Amino acid sequence: MHLFASQPGGYSDDEGIVDLQQSSADIIILSAADSSLSALATAADNLPADYPSLRLANWMHLLKPAAFDLYQEKVLQDAKLVVVSLLGGEGYWQYGFERLQSWAQKKGRQLIIVPGDDSADEALFAASTVSRQDAYRVWRYLRESGAENNLQLFYFLAANFFSSQKNSSLKNSNGELAWQEPRAIPPCLIYLPAQGHGSVSLNDWRMRWQENGTARTGEKTKKAKPVCILLFYRSHLQSANTQMFDDLILQMEQSGLNPLPIALASLKDKTCLAMVNELMEKTDASLILNTTGFASNTISNADLASEPTFIQSPFAKDLPVLQLILASGTQDDWQGYSQGLRSRDIAMHVVLPEMDGRIISRAVSFKSESHYNQRCETPVVRYSLHPERATFVVQLAKAYCTLAATHNSQKRIALVLANYPTKDGRIGNGVGLDTPQSTINILNALKDSGYPIDSIPADGNGLIKELLGAVTNNPNTLHQLPCWQSIGLESYLSHFKKLPLANQQAVWDKWGSPEQDPKCRDGRLMLAGIRLGETFVGIQPARGFNLDLLANYHDPDLVPPHSYLAFYFWLRHEYQVNAVIHVGKHGNLEWLPGKGSALSENCWPDIALGPMPNFYPFIVNDPGEGAQAKRRTQAVIIDHLMPPMTRAETYGELAELENLVDEYYQALGLDERREQWLREQILKLVRDTNLLQELAGIS
Repeated sequence: MHLFASQPGGYSDDEGIVDLQQSSADIIILSAADSSLSALATAADNLPADYPSLRLANWMHLLKPAAFDLYQEKVLQDAKLVVVSLLGGEGYWQYGFERLQSWAQKKGRQLIIVPGDDSADEALFAASTVSRQDAYRVWRYLRESGAENNLQLFYFLAANFFSSQKNSSLKNSNGELAWQEPRAIPPCLIYLPAQGHGSVSLNDWRMRWQENGTARTGEKTKKAKPVCILLFYRSHLQSANTQMFDDLILQMEQSGLNPLPIALASLKDKTCLAMVNELMEKTDASLILNTTGFASNTISNADLASEPTFIQSPFAKDLPVLQLILASGTQDDWQGYSQGLRSRDIAMHVVLPEMDGRIISRAVSFKSESHYNQRCETPVVRYSLHPERATFVVQLAKAYCTLAATHNSQKRIALVLANYPTKDGRIGNGVGLDTPQSTINILNALKDSGYPIDSIPADGNGLIKELLGAVTNNPNTLHQLPCWQSIGLESYLSHFKKLPLANQQAVWDKWGSPEQDPKCRDGRLMLAGIRLGETFVGIQPARGFNLDLLANYHDPDLVPPHSYLAFYFWLRHEYQVNAVIHVGKHGNLEWLPGKGSALSENCWPDIALGPMPNFYPFIVNDPGEGAQAKRRTQAVIIDHLMPPMTRAETYGELAELENLVDEYYQALGLDERREQWLREQILKLVRDTNLLQELAGIS
């Protein structure tokens, strides 16, 4: 068994336990929220020198029984009061819950256990050794938080459980230890940098909007920047953990967005939701950036329901909602972990928000140690912004705002058809979907809505015929057929050289120079597809060449060749489309190498597609693979039903062969001459149709 030092966001290792390296003290406060612990540590610095000794710790480090036992031996043994803010109820930390109750049986010890969220838990209050009133009051101090409430919590604990000690500096003129009741902070409020959690009105925000949202040139006023609501938990204000949001707000403003930051207790709180919706309407917001976790909708077990389940957005306006991930671990852990996020973050910030239909973006911040608080013997943990990942998300938000603000007649859209395996006969494959005809339907709908589309083929077969009239992924016809769009090597390399050096080298090592790519012709990389007016319909490029095309489609380690990157670089930088529609399950973009979630700048889906709005018609009965597209390519999944089941039947020569076999079976033993004639006809038809060779190829 190995001992490990604690890390921000908790630590989990099957081979070791965490040693928090604390000494014993009079008061121990345990919480699962690093932000709450940091706020308490800041308040503790303002306590007088004769205040009882104090320790703060994240009980997530003590989940393993051996870790708790070590902590009890080193820290709890001489403690007089233990306060636990228990997120998830007693069942989440059963061992610690039971051991603490056993610890509290000794005379001179007090235990206060309160919920770690905003829902009262009578079982936890009852498990405390103090009165329910005192336990409830401690809970409200911790939930309201903020500098003053945290300070009053310490005063309350000293007055009620350490009154025999001097604490002279805490006494009032009557010689009593004075404290005040918890003060509620508004559940929802507008936040502006440098304003703290003081009262900020919509007019205050509009003044900043007028300064940053418009710019005057002579007598002309440019169009106001799009308003983007930024939602985050009020607890960040209460713990003075706002620097990360200040940095994000600045990035948004510098990118041409007008942020409306709103701090709230929860999106499940009706008061908070009502205020968000009111501000949304009054500011004509274009998009929501959400950093809160979990899901807003409460859905009963579908297995027990006799009626269909309907999901309704909690927001008054039908706006895109980008889910921003505030990772509970460190940047180093995320960078080195192939899956990106640990299971707790995936549940809170990805899986549950997906239930609300949010667009999953990227992890924009991580926890880091600000400093070490000597009095409480605990690191003060803060969120810090990841500038590059934040830039990606802000650009994605801006792309959505631009898509909404641009007139349909000025929008460029790309529809991308999968090609797996990369044979011409498999262009536009999609599980459970007639992809070519669906593409025609989408094109007609776009044209009816004013998009710049011309010369739409009559049907799906006509579309495939048009695509086959130019280069495809077929290596045998690459240099025989015309090519309607391409990118020069100089332009391609200008984009390629902006990639991280490690990614550039990986492509060069695997595929050589772009001149060696089979799709390179006359100094240009060819792109498969056609333009119908200003709308592009393309064939997704192959992930490789001179390889097993079936195997490399899902290869988690195969880096894409130059022609693959050229396809998406051209769409993004040269043709400058506003959005991409990947038509039908499934393409190969979401299977490129990289993290499973919360991708980094080195992950290939990000390198190829970038911060681009991505819409994806996908069969409803495969949420597992749809999740890949949602989490790795920020896809908006538009589910379609499965096709109705019907008999496949046979046709043509196979139907003729089936009839001959049926007749032969009936003639057996009854008519020898007819039996012989039928046998000859069957063998002749098998030879003429090469059926045996085809069956041998399938086997």
